[in-house]
Amino acid sequence: MSNDSSSRIVAALREWIATAPPGAKLPSTRSLVSLHGASPVTVQKALRTLVSQGVVEARPGVGTFVRAARVVRPNDYGWQTAALGSPNYRLQLPIALQSTSNDVIALHSGYPARELLPEGWFVQHSPERREPTPCSIGPSLPGFRNCSPGLPPNWVPQLLPGSLRRGRTTWLYFPAVRVGLRRPSVRWWGGASVAHGIADLLGCDPAAAQAGVTVIPISSGANGPDPEELSRAFEQTGARAFYAQPSFASPTGALWSPSLADKVLDTVRRHGAFLIEDSSALDFGITADPSPIAARDDSGHVVYLRALTKSVSPSVRVAGLIARGPAYERILADTQADSMYVSGMLQAVALDVVTQPAWRTHLRRLRHQLEARRDLLVSSLREHAPDAHLDAVPQGGLNLWLRLPDTTNLERVVQDCRSAGVIVGAGDDWFPAEPTGKFLRLNYAGPNPGEFPDAARIIGRAITQHM
Repeated sequence: MSNDSSSRIVAALREWIATAPPGAKLPSTRSLVSLHGASPVTVQKALRTLVSQGVVEARPGVGTFVRAARVVRPNDYGWQTAALGSPNYRLQLPIALQSTSNDVIALHSGYPARELLPEGWFVQHSPERREPTPCSIGPSLPGFRNCSPGLPPNWVPQLLPGSLRRGRTTWLYFPAVRVGLRRPSVRWWGGASVAHGIADLLGCDPAAAQAGVTVIPISSGANGPDPEELSRAFEQTGARAFYAQPSFASPTGALWSPSLADKVLDTVRRHGAFLIEDSSALDFGITADPSPIAARDDSGHVVYLRALTKSVSPSVRVAGLIARGPAYERILADTQADSMYVSGMLQAVALDVVTQPAWRTHLRRLRHQLEARRDLLVSSLREHAPDAHLDAVPQGGLNLWLRLPDTTNLERVVQDCRSAGVIVGAGDDWFPAEPTGKFLRLNYAGPNPGEFPDAARIIGRAITQHM
């Protein structure tokens, strides 16, 4: 009944909003409770739905208002053509990072919708009122005597003694604790892009090709890579690093089984190489709760990357890394200039977020929200886009990897979807070499999940027209 009442209130408010001027204030919660005979919880749910749809905006302590439509004013930037000259290369913002207006169905983003992030709770726990402790190169955190790049290696036992004793922690520290390191080589960096740049130093990162590093593609299916193919690649190329996302890889959502993880780790060890483990999607488990491969490594073959940017807020540009031995010292030396002044405030925010009991509660709630959105998009595609095929329903992550018939004109499908108000990501963008088929990457964690059926109809119609 609560869901029906909420939907009824949403429909009534949308009718009211259609005739209201931009900036008009909606009736108060108390008025809506009386008008619709519903509980305050149901009314608040309806208002949150309207906010997530971009129809209204909430101003804490003031009220809820009709969102003002932005008027697009053309600008003349023609003078810049001569001033900038002709570039040596063309840079295009990846589709996953492109912003869109509120009147489209966005299935392209690389991030979850804001309503899935703990931003309100994050603001409440922000340590901005803490008094900084002076040190030689800038502010530090209370209780620390130095300000080296990132918090010092022994900050984990100082700040998380209980978590260490329990043998399990909530974020970056977990693999370091599991492998029994007394002094884990943990470092914080100013964003995941910096941490991924560390992989360049070891010769492995998809973006490293722009810096002259040779990238060797390894085919990977719904269950992960083929260890035998990986071994052949090491033998034939002499490569010394393998970059991978073992937990809910983008775009396929693949999750390595424990046996596959052991085989890959054995292959890496046998060839004297590194495994760059990107765990940026680890927090988005739905029906699986994987452990990092770094927890299985005791000899420094795994360099572990972790970030909070997607799971907490895009503004928390903090990433963590675990490495050991000479590799750690080289990473530290070569990146020290770039990460000398990692924000102590952001480090403290990250620490507060992952050590609060509410963090685990948020992840449990997020699991159910992602599952509902994933299943809704899957069922919508199966009903309205029967010509497309899902090789697997991912056990976590943010995306579906939808295969189209080989005869499909992928570019026309993407264009037609965009023209109809559905933004999708062409699968070609996620292949390091030639695409092996026609794919769409669809983010089920985006805003407005209630419009997934409409999006599936548009996608299905576009596929049928361009097969």
